[in-house]
Amino acid sequence: MKITPDYTILHCDDDVVVFNKRSGLLVAADRYDDTAPRLDVRAKEAFGSLFAVHRIDKDTSGCVIYARTAEAHRALSMQFEQREVQKVYHCLVYGRPLWTETRVDARLLPDGDARHRTVANARRGKDASTDFRLLAVCGPYSWIEARPLTGRTHQIRAHLKEIGVSIVCDPLYSGNQKPVRLSEIKRSWHGDAEEERPLLARLALHAYRLTVTHPKSGEQMTFTAPYQKDMEATRRQLKSIFGADSLDGGQ
Repeated sequence: MKITPDYTILHCDDDVVVFNKRSGLLVAADRYDDTAPRLDVRAKEAFGSLFAVHRIDKDTSGCVIYARTAEAHRALSMQFEQREVQKVYHCLVYGRPLWTETRVDARLLPDGDARHRTVANARRGKDASTDFRLLAVCGPYSWIEARPLTGRTHQIRAHLKEIGVSIVCDPLYSGNQKPVRLSEIKRSWHGDAEEERPLLARLALHAYRLTVTHPKSGEQMTFTAPYQKDMEATRRQLKSIFGADSLDGGQ
């Protein structure tokens, strides 16, 4: 398996390539920031031109699939358009939700305010639904699974905001951007506060699993993207301290 600072290859054949990308990379060109680093550009030298068939937020890590041919692009794009693709995300949020499972149905309007955020708008928004499940409670944090049934921009973040839940270090939708620090959750911590680096200091949202039908073979394929190093370190520490693990119920 090839590993670079930007991505890990989860699968590659003549028709598709699937990456586990780091946070901070765009999946395709963005009209708001044409200078931001892009995954398709970074991977072009190794894989040639890639066709984006879906997007995840720049600051979201995890599973991204690209088509490598025009035929595969058409077939995969149709699957996403017809909502035949299964998508599973994991996120770390502040606090503890009052539910174990819930569905949010709130019509969403992308670019709905001055900060270019997606906002709920019953009149002008488009239908959007997300299923949420509580995976683990770890003291001041909780792990949540999100299954978006539609594919609106920032859908998970906007729907969580609608029900009063904030993802850790979300610069757009959270009023709290406090990073996860070991010194604040581990009683026996004896490090140097001035030298301490946060366990997690970026949007704690990860595209964990993707299930699609292969555009040529017709085979159903599921790809799972392991957590990136920062999120994995956070998971391990929270499990060690609080005895609860997002992956116990997230397989």
